[in-house]
Amino acid sequence: MSNREHQSTELPEFFRVRQRFASHALPDVDAAVTTALRTADLSGRVQAGQSVAIAIGSRGIADIAEVTRSLVRYLRTLGADPFVVPAMGSHGGATDEGQATVLASYGIDQQGIGCPVRSSMETVVVGSTDDGVQIHFDKIASAADHIIVVNRIKPHTRLVGQLESGIVKMLMIGLGKHRGALTYHQAFPNYDYYLDRIAAKVVPKIVAKMPVTLGLAIVEDAFDRVSLIEAIAPDALLTEEPRLLKVARNWMPRLPFDHADLLIVDQIGKEISGSGMDTNVIGRKSNDREAAPDEFPKIRQIFVRSLSNKTNGNATGIGIAEYCRAQVVQDMNVRMTRINCITSGHVTAGAVPVYFDTDREVLEAALTQARLPTPRGAKWMHVPDTLHLSQVACSVAYRDAVSGRDDLEVIDEARPLKFDSRGNLSCD
Repeated sequence: MSNREHQSTELPEFFRVRQRFASHALPDVDAAVTTALRTADLSGRVQAGQSVAIAIGSRGIADIAEVTRSLVRYLRTLGADPFVVPAMGSHGGATDEGQATVLASYGIDQQGIGCPVRSSMETVVVGSTDDGVQIHFDKIASAADHIIVVNRIKPHTRLVGQLESGIVKMLMIGLGKHRGALTYHQAFPNYDYYLDRIAAKVVPKIVAKMPVTLGLAIVEDAFDRVSLIEAIAPDALLTEEPRLLKVARNWMPRLPFDHADLLIVDQIGKEISGSGMDTNVIGRKSNDREAAPDEFPKIRQIFVRSLSNKTNGNATGIGIAEYCRAQVVQDMNVRMTRINCITSGHVTAGAVPVYFDTDREVLEAALTQARLPTPRGAKWMHVPDTLHLSQVACSVAYRDAVSGRDDLEVIDEARPLKFDSRGNLSCD
């Protein structure tokens, strides 16, 4: 398109709102880890000279390096020999090196946490369920004297039920490595994506045969801050994790409005959400294209502007969007994305949407699909990602809807969108 055409196309003006989420951030993460471990009475079980495998996943958990460092330090006081194993299924391209690289990007390496990282895709078969599902488990971790699983508890982007993303999923899929993840995800259609149903068959067998000593659960608030750390005994995981999931669901961030013609997302990535962008936030948990009748928000179109640096080219979730910028396609690691999407049983998450070279071209295309008499009526929201939602840019069509909302504060007046010389949105 020519500059004249760009200048003649009217786009909605935007204003910003601040959402008044409740903050639950812990004042001292290190102290919270230590308190949780003391409460669990690890000193009575972990003996001097024993090895402890610390399982860490690929999600971008707030302060995860500090949590891991605190755990390592505490285990050292008991005379134990801790090391970290990646527990991330097929992520990191399903390779030893790739998974170690993911952890290193979070500051979890020998230098950052004070203990080695031992990465391998090899598994042992713990057993199988009554209906023939093989239970794979990280071979290195299986040989340790103790295993401590560290993960965040939160709603999953596809799974539903009392167990979603957390310690249980890490035990099964994360420590199951690529083979285990593929096996479980293939079994999920028989269980209607309820992790509870298959976990009840699998977790007791893992706990009985593997040296699982503790789960260290983390819950974050709406500001992506560590807000709760709790130690859970292995035999209590299936009963205690659902309680923490309820807390996590109540604390998670949300968009300020339940309906939108377009959601503009600056970046997606695996450290932001397992599906690149959180389907609990965008309202497409069971269908990439639209919300279920009882699901909110309901967003007609989604535009993804970029991949995060930490996702390392894994563009899982891009297929949920209707549009993206051409640069996203160029930055996409096709092999890594393909492995992740096939393993998870969500192959459409790796599909390439309609793309254009510039933001302006995407926005103009999206406007044609709104079927509105004027751009002023288009309901558009603009967010940095689906994890950081304390400030949201909203088109002027939402202005009246802000009135009377105690949870929203207008922080600037409506103004036209700014573009740089290439036709991309300017951050100035």
